[in-house]
Amino acid sequence: MEYRQLGRSGLKVSAITMGTMTFGGVGWAKTVGDLGITDARRLVDLCLDAGVNLIDTADAYSAGVCEEILGEIIGGPRKNGVLIASKARFPMGDGPNNAGLSRQHLIAACEASLKRMKTDVIDVYQVHEWDGLTPVEETMEALDTLVRQGKVRYIGCSNFSGWHIMKALGVSERDRYQRFVSQQIHYTLETRDAENELIPISIDQGLGVLVWAPIAGGLLSGKHRRNQATPEGTRQFAGWTEPPIRDEDRLWNIVDALVEIGEGRGVSAAQVALAWLLGRPAVTSLIVGGRTDAQFKDSLASVNLKLTEEERSRLDKVSLPWLQYPYWHQRNTASDRLGPADLSLIAPYLG
Repeated sequence: MEYRQLGRSGLKVSAITMGTMTFGGVGWAKTVGDLGITDARRLVDLCLDAGVNLIDTADAYSAGVCEEILGEIIGGPRKNGVLIASKARFPMGDGPNNAGLSRQHLIAACEASLKRMKTDVIDVYQVHEWDGLTPVEETMEALDTLVRQGKVRYIGCSNFSGWHIMKALGVSERDRYQRFVSQQIHYTLETRDAENELIPISIDQGLGVLVWAPIAGGLLSGKHRRNQATPEGTRQFAGWTEPPIRDEDRLWNIVDALVEIGEGRGVSAAQVALAWLLGRPAVTSLIVGGRTDAQFKDSLASVNLKLTEEERSRLDKVSLPWLQYPYWHQRNTASDRLGPADLSLIAPYLG
């Protein structure tokens, strides 16, 4: 297993993070998976034995049942130095203060997560989504309080836009609050929107990047092919709609390239997709999930797959999105003075 430093922190995390959304199967999460404690324990042990040291969860996964299962498995003294990342923001009840990023909800949510997971501390606590009704100052102060109380060690954000992140970082610097060390984002060969601002911000501001759904909910696994029916047992067969597919022909061109490269290397298309991501700027760890041992074993093997420059170039080109404004204008008029963060997006479009 490879270990990478999480942003500007001193914390080192495995290049593969274990995702747990398949634990529980309550409510909307049943579409993703409904693993009970026996199956979940086996998969956790498999990942830890492979060197994974970070497990990601959230209070909203199966309405807290996911955290409860994780608590039964790793609660109390942590084995193998395992780290826990969790998230809060989404509704955990019907009351008016049971959601959002207010001081009231964040502190209550953290304490509830600690209880469910039978632990004294969450290693990386992430705000799960933006809350445009709560002042950022209130959110950052609440997170700072949790760190100073010893309930949380590091903080991060998830699914924020670029200006949301910069506003939060500005408040942290001005008021001397704890600073985000990472952001958890969606980023794949099929969906490269994060390259517009989120990846450049990570490079410029020293944030680690944890990628959720790195094979696009299974779309890049090789199971889904052009002009074929959606396979039974997949998320898409059950009606899962993330990520949205904006250009189906482009998606199948990407899948075709992944399958061909995988066949040439004797590995799955999913491994190729994960290996591409592991080589992208600012990416720290990929959060992989699954329902079976085989799925996790395949994902874990991607750490050892090193793509050639020719393979990487092919994938870059087949998945390259159109350049949005103001970036096409910067390419045309500012290419003489672009820094590393700018070039992480614009370089492929030059010359």
